[in-house]
Amino acid sequence: MTTNLTGSQRGRAVQQMFARIAPNYDLMNRLMTGGQDIRWRREVVELAGLEPGQSLLDLGCGTGDLAREALRRQPLARVLAADFTLEMMLARQKRSGPAWSAADALALPFENESFDAVVSGFLMRNVADLQTAIREQYRVLKSGGRIVILDTTQPKPNLLSPLIRVHMHLVIPTLGRLISGNPDAYRYLPDSTEQFVTAEELAARLAAAGFKHISFHRRAFGTIAIHRAHKTQGHSAAAPL
Repeated sequence: MTTNLTGSQRGRAVQQMFARIAPNYDLMNRLMTGGQDIRWRREVVELAGLEPGQSLLDLGCGTGDLAREALRRQPLARVLAADFTLEMMLARQKRSGPAWSAADALALPFENESFDAVVSGFLMRNVADLQTAIREQYRVLKSGGRIVILDTTQPKPNLLSPLIRVHMHLVIPTLGRLISGNPDAYRYLPDSTEQFVTAEELAARLAAAGFKHISFHRRAFGTIAIHRAHKTQGHSAAAPL
């Protein structure tokens, strides 16, 4: 299982998995979330607070939904969509829209303080080294910049927990088999969610990297979390762990 791998082995396995599901990635997202992922991405871009002329990095961009939403909301912004799976980016590239770049979240090919905002959608639970990915985003953010993270999270036990578990472990893999022909990739989703840090732990990781003014809120019965934090003025290097 991909979730049992570590380091470069995990990175290669995740890259190959997303390359296989790229053609049906957007359709599966709509089906799995009942279309709510579109609203969550709009919320992420709104929280990024992009102003005219500012720059935004959509990291782990996949097919570029966040980047396109950022340009729709702020056409005068400079938006870069970056991913390490080329097949994902190629799935929906058009002549107009954001700029595109190949990039590994653990070693970003950008200079310090390059962006006013860094956003990601369903990236962080997939990286082989979560803290390194956070520190890299801190590094490329300008002082005063914002990070916004959209990802799955472990829901707190509640009356809906049995239904959530059925959806995650039965409905989603079945849809993955029928739509994409890759049930294993969509078994990875619930497995990686259950092994990912909690929303509270991710907030603590952001603080350990030097971020301030950290907040998060849950969506979708607690299975989704959106985190927002700032790189405060005068802090240009990540704090040590």
